[in-house]
Amino acid sequence: MNASANARVQPGTPTISLPLEGMTCASCVGRVEAALAKVEGVAQVAVNLATQRAVIRSSGPVDRLALIQAVKKAGYDVPTSTTELAVSGMTCASCVGRVERALKSLPGVTEAGVNLATERATIRGVVGVESLVAAVEKAGYEARVIEATAPVGNDEAMAHKDAERAALRRDLTIAAALALPVFILEMGAHMIPAVHHWVSQTLGMQTSWIVQFVLATLILLIPGRRFYAKGIPALLRLAPDMNSLVAVGTLAAYAYSVIATFAPTMLPEGTVNVYYEAAAVIVALILLGRFLEARAKGRTSQAIQRLVGMQSKTAHVVRDGRSSDIPIGEVVCGDHVEVRPGERVPVDGDVLEGQSYVDESMITGEPIPVAKSVGSSVVGGTVNQKGALTLHATAVGSQTVLAQIIRLVEQAQGSKLPIQAVVDKITLWFVPAVMAAALLTFLIWAVFGPSPALGFALVNAVAVLIIACPCAMGLATPTSIMVGTGRGAELGILFRQGEALQLLRDAKVVAVDKTGTLTEGRPVLTDLEVAEGFDRAQVLALIAAVEARSEHPIARAIVDAAAQQGLALPVLSGFESITGMGVRASTDGRRVEVGADRFMHSLSLNVKEFDASAQRLSSEGKSPLYAAIDGRLAAIVAVADPIKPSTPAAIAALHALGLKVAMVTGDNERTARAIAARLGIDEVVAEVLPEGKVHAIQRLKAAHGRLAFVGDGINDAPALAEADVGLAIGTGTDVAIEAADVVLMSGSLLGVPNAIALSKATIGNIRQNLFWAFAYNTALIPVAAGALYPAYGLLLSPIFAAGAMALSSVFVLGNALRLRGFRAPLAAHA
Repeated sequence: MNASANARVQPGTPTISLPLEGMTCASCVGRVEAALAKVEGVAQVAVNLATQRAVIRSSGPVDRLALIQAVKKAGYDVPTSTTELAVSGMTCASCVGRVERALKSLPGVTEAGVNLATERATIRGVVGVESLVAAVEKAGYEARVIEATAPVGNDEAMAHKDAERAALRRDLTIAAALALPVFILEMGAHMIPAVHHWVSQTLGMQTSWIVQFVLATLILLIPGRRFYAKGIPALLRLAPDMNSLVAVGTLAAYAYSVIATFAPTMLPEGTVNVYYEAAAVIVALILLGRFLEARAKGRTSQAIQRLVGMQSKTAHVVRDGRSSDIPIGEVVCGDHVEVRPGERVPVDGDVLEGQSYVDESMITGEPIPVAKSVGSSVVGGTVNQKGALTLHATAVGSQTVLAQIIRLVEQAQGSKLPIQAVVDKITLWFVPAVMAAALLTFLIWAVFGPSPALGFALVNAVAVLIIACPCAMGLATPTSIMVGTGRGAELGILFRQGEALQLLRDAKVVAVDKTGTLTEGRPVLTDLEVAEGFDRAQVLALIAAVEARSEHPIARAIVDAAAQQGLALPVLSGFESITGMGVRASTDGRRVEVGADRFMHSLSLNVKEFDASAQRLSSEGKSPLYAAIDGRLAAIVAVADPIKPSTPAAIAALHALGLKVAMVTGDNERTARAIAARLGIDEVVAEVLPEGKVHAIQRLKAAHGRLAFVGDGINDAPALAEADVGLAIGTGTDVAIEAADVVLMSGSLLGVPNAIALSKATIGNIRQNLFWAFAYNTALIPVAAGALYPAYGLLLSPIFAAGAMALSSVFVLGNALRLRGFRAPLAAHA
């Protein structure tokens, strides 16, 4: 490191770490250091070329934005980074809007999204963590940074949510126990004459009111304190939220009742009445709604919890010839790990010893165990069946496939869909509008209402405040996303981007790569017909012996076929490759020649007896080869990349969903069209280079509309990125997976119609939730305000308003949880 700036720095002075881009040499380092040293408050600068980072020590307050501007002025850049914060204290959609607005107002923040269901904020930009946390706290909420290096699964977050549920259960129990006698004393006296007589003759009305006052006061001070601690400060900041609505409503009912109890002369004649039961029962009912909501929220993240539960806590590691059990966090890459029958595989690795079957359904969604032997790869979290295995650990901790899956699902669950944008705009102003509606309701009833007008005005205004809380609006979208993406992970469908859920639903055409997507991705021997007088096994052994000298994929397929049939290859001599024709060699004293029909013609051999077979193979997109033994035509051979067994059903399912299917491939036109004809593919774009695939995607999008592209190779990455939604086959390359929006872990094309069906189900669920949330508020606010009273004499009690409000959130969560029962229209395997 090089240092500049001569100011003396005391130990323990604040430091700022700044990532940099664009430095290439020592002179770049000097220029950046000189630029940063000029910023006010900077005492010392150290820039590291290798890590591309600047460490700044300050002698006073330093504006981070000024540092970034200084770097840019010097000709370099500060890359944006993504920060995740855990935000607590949010209760409704308006809270989400307020936190987002506070974060977006910071200079240097390019993007900020807040999720009520996951209680997380995701921020992109160049702002320091301290500034982000301070902005959230200034908005009235609490925040802490979620470290990128934290173990997946977030045990701390789970413990926090468990503690929150326990606190809600405790407060609900206290509120219910205290509210029940208040409700019986007041409402029982109104509705049941016998209770009224009993209260009058034993306690007396004034004593009954005093008892209710004591119980209601305890409710508001103990379990109800949470609403006032958050709601009143928010109101004073002119940023009211759900807590503010509850606080104002219950305090209005309580204060009016206190005056009626202890200073009745202050109220107009005929209006002296108490509403302790409204304040008490509202608190109890809203706590009940919150508790049920918290429990339901816990169930929305059960998919993540199940994935986390699949991580082993210990591993049997062999070191220095001895096996010992150690915590999973102490296993390192290169360790030899024993996996006993019935155990979960603790880490990703390659099999060194043993053979077994492994249940990989948690990764792929496929229920059939997969055979594993020496050299096979295994994934941490999968279940070993009956055999014992010894593994060479290749990935541990946060680098395992399971850890990456958990991270992907968490990211998708925290994302926002385009459909949420409208909700955000409405809910930001919803609570102030509700308070204005409540005030207007109070004034109208106070001026124009029947006697006792003040009582009617108070009750109806409180009902409006309580009924209109936008909790359901804030939960409508994120809860469905959480459950939908979690269910997808269980089916082997990983949504890397949450918005892919919405975009996939609207796809009009699905474009697929051929090799490795429609097909197995490796050539195999598909046809071998021998002429009369020749033995099939003997001919295959002779052809394989000759082709064993070649590295051509077709040759390797023939050799592999012979090996699979257990054929011993004879010793070869005199191998010769004839360019553009074929190969010849001698083995066991016999001359063997393999090549195209023109090679056979040059040997004066007539291939007419195989004409029918050759035409059939050509129609299937296969290129036939011929074999001659000792100068006689012996066989016709075809090697092809076979279509996956699951592909025809997947194409049929896509057509059943009303989608067009296009094939985009670099293969020759004839082969591509032959495969397309067999599978019923609607459109073929063949003989395209990787950059040509991007142009093909653009043309298909222009012709058909929104497009999803499915691929698995490095050359598919540009096309995956260009498509509206890119789906990568999970058995493909890391580059393709990184470029995709959706990853199909099973490696089967059947995952595509399943992913589209899940997308349709999730967006349909979101729309149901939004309809319920908006329709509920739109319909019930006028009812709470007393719109039905002139015609029908009906008023909505604040108690029923509180119950209905709690029910709306529970309904939305319950509806979202239905997605846990989503059944894939096609099995995950053929």
